[in-house]
Amino acid sequence: MYSYLIGTVTEIESNYITLEVNKVGYLIYTGNPYKFEIGKEYKVYIYQLVKEDEESLYGFKTLEEKELFLKLISVKGLGCKMALPMIAGDNIGGITDAIERENILYLKKFPKIGDKVARQIILDLKGKLCVTTSAVVETNNELVEVLKELGYKAPDIKKVLPSIDNTKEMQDQIKDALRLLLK
Repeated sequence: MYSYLIGTVTEIESNYITLEVNKVGYLIYTGNPYKFEIGKEYKVYIYQLVKEDEESLYGFKTLEEKELFLKLISVKGLGCKMALPMIAGDNIGGITDAIERENILYLKKFPKIGDKVARQIILDLKGKLCVTTSAVVETNNELVEVLKELGYKAPDIKKVLPSIDNTKEMQDQIKDALRLLLK
């Protein structure tokens, strides 16, 4: 079992990258291979799928993406190939928020996710998704402090935090939070 690989991207295709690690090229399926650049070194978090007739590697730029992917594939009827496009857009907060608010329409916008699977995702994951890494907590704390300085109350801030994409620059996170708070 792999946790992550550090290597240089040597090839980018529509649904995978090739990561060269110690002169071995690993084919790694990823939600959005175009987040990577050829010739650059990356730490890619890995999920290894081993089945009777298949062995595949799935890769993620952040640990949060990998954790969400693992939660998604635990849902009955949702496999790796269906879960991967869900995390392609860097909107972990949006997916988490949709699950918590039971927003079936949001979940159905992803390929191959119909009404039945969207309901199963909500049933299996509502209340079970939380982002626990220290980097996200630090970013959220900084965002909370900025919003408090602007005069917003903690309960209001807490409501919008799950909808904020913590992979964005702080300035963009503040804009998104203000947009949500003004609704």
